[in-house]
Amino acid sequence: MGSMFSSPQFSKEQMEAALTKAKQIVSSNPVVVFSKTYCGYCTRVKKLLSQLGATFKVIELDRESDGDEVQAALLEWTKQRTVPNVFIGGEHVGGCDSVLEKHQQGKLLPMLKDAAAIPNNPAKV
Repeated sequence: MGSMFSSPQFSKEQMEAALTKAKQIVSSNPVVVFSKTYCGYCTRVKKLLSQLGATFKVIELDRESDGDEVQAALLEWTKQRTVPNVFIGGEHVGGCDSVLEKHQQGKLLPMLKDAAAIPNNPAKV
């Protein structure tokens, strides 16, 4: 019996490959947004990051051949089922609400700067 987050439609090998891929992407980029092209919450996060002048990598799961596997692997890793699934500096931040909350609290810009995802004099939003 697997964990309660096991995804029965994917083999253990598929899940391991997807998790390895997700972790490699996160470790290789200062900011990663796992997204879907049609998701309004994803659009809000990507727009905010763009307005802040952040460099970020977007993985559109609905355009990836293994997007469903990656999303299932992200669920196992982060315990978050939904997109956007955002990582800054290798750390899981959460979804749209978490990112917007961090921005409102004045915590997002420092996180982006610490991750070297933003220039020294970013745009004001």
